Amino acid sequence: MSIKLYQRNKVWHYRGTVAGRRLRGTCKTTDKNQAALKVAELEVSERKRRPDGPQENLTFAQAALVYRDAGKSERFLEPIEDYLKDTLVKDIKPKTIQTMAMKLFEHCSGASRNRLAIIPAQAIINFAAENELCQRIRVKRFKEDTKEKPFATLEWVRTFMKQASPQLGAYAMFMFLTGARPTEALEADIDLPGRTALLHESKIGHERRAHLPAMLVTAIANLPKSNRPLFFYYNIEDLRDTWDRAVERAKIQRLTPHCCRHGFITGLLRRGIDVKTTAWLADMTVETLVKTYAHAIKDRTLTNVLTDEPDAIADLSVPEGRKTSGEPAHDI
Repeated sequence: MSIKLYQRNKVWHYRGTVAGRRLRGTCKTTDKNQAALKVAELEVSERKRRPDGPQENLTFAQAALVYRDAGKSERFLEPIEDYLKDTLVKDIKPKTIQTMAMKLFEHCSGASRNRLAIIPAQAIINFAAENELCQRIRVKRFKEDTKEKPFATLEWVRTFMKQASPQLGAYAMFMFLTGARPTEALEADIDLPGRTALLHESKIGHERRAHLPAMLVTAIANLPKSNRPLFFYYNIEDLRDTWDRAVERAKIQRLTPHCCRHGFITGLLRRGIDVKTTAWLADMTVETLVKTYAHAIKDRTLTNVLTDEPDAIADLSVPEGRKTSGEPAHDI
């Protein structure tokens, strides 16, 4: 039997059985509509307490499907779905997710483990919790290295290009001048006459257009003609090996392809482009840009810009007739 409403001294009460449990109490209101709403919420809550309710049977794979169906970002989901798949969400503890992160990304930094495993796994479970399918979870993140990441400069890219193949050199310049991620650059659709490139973030099905500066158009236009994609490599390991050998030949600081994206962002900021615009051009949030990509110019003399004057030292010579000791000076 379901819950029934009845009135006593104008106040509405309820009684009945839901999922085998007898319930009885007061709605604490004389408004029948409010009482009915409270009873409806109570029934839903009690049914979810059943041994065979959604909180008891929800698997991580099912929770992930709910997350995907809602149009949430699918980036980084596949590895953690494969790892947790049929595990019941109620059995997933914070330690479960931390262990998963260490096993899947054994050689990665704490920041990478947080980004690739803990954040997406927690997002899936907590989204299911918002839909009243399970309980929320809080997972302690790994300690992140606060060391500033190196970034490429135009001078670095030009030196690299002299020791790299034309294709690899153009690839480096492409990332530096468009802010493309390494994988986005490999899959870019380039329109030289229109001086644009369509960048695909395949993991989340997201696309954006980037402008091609004249220098980059020239570098791409001079590449040998081929039926293959512009920046073609059989796998990412092959690309990294070829990249590292070119860096060694150039005898320059060892940077990864992703450092070119860092250089794009840092270069814009240091040329006066505001943070919000730079974040838009780089396809990221302002928070991520400031936390991960922005690099301080550690030069204390920059405060001279407040005076709008040349960095000239004022004449601090002591006028003739003045003492230079700490004693008061007297006119002669």
